[in-house]
Amino acid sequence: MKLTDRQILESAIAGDRGALASLLEEAGLKLHAELATRIHPRFRAEFDVDDILQVTFTEAFLRIREFEPAHDGAFHAWLRHIAENNLRDAIKHLERDKRPPAGRRLTEPVGEDSYAPLVERLAITTTTASRALVRSELISCVDEALSRLPEDYETALRLYEIEGFSGEEVAERMNRSHGAVRMLLSRARECLADLLRKTPHFSSSA
Repeated sequence: MKLTDRQILESAIAGDRGALASLLEEAGLKLHAELATRIHPRFRAEFDVDDILQVTFTEAFLRIREFEPAHDGAFHAWLRHIAENNLRDAIKHLERDKRPPAGRRLTEPVGEDSYAPLVERLAITTTTASRALVRSELISCVDEALSRLPEDYETALRLYEIEGFSGEEVAERMNRSHGAVRMLLSRARECLADLLRKTPHFSSSA
């Protein structure tokens, strides 16, 4: 018996990744056409609609259990909202900081020294609280959280935040557009912060 759209959506929310993939494939065609008119010509060299959809679909897999289908068409509206946020993030970062300062690797810590500053930038705890953690514990905690992220999120964060590569260097290494990397980094930071807040090291930090 053929499942209804509502049943497929309920299966996706319950954790059926195949059902969600089917929904995304169908919604992606319409969403692609909608977004194609939203990218200003001056940004098209930096990212395209496929870049936006890749990040949007990854986020959909991460957040589908939070989705509440209030009405017909709610899934597409939810997906479009995520995509539009990703588009705004890409434009905002490209306009503000197309390339990190040339002295980034000289002025910012890299490697093991970068973990505490990264946690502080994520604003999940105070500077005092994060530095009170034993260095090895903080690194282990962040590494464990990073390993739970989607592969692209983890790779982008490790290259940019920990190894100190610029956005364009990360894009080259990941074979992605600069704009796509900016979207990945924005979403990845949010996901990492959420995971860390749920760990015993940070859940009660003040």
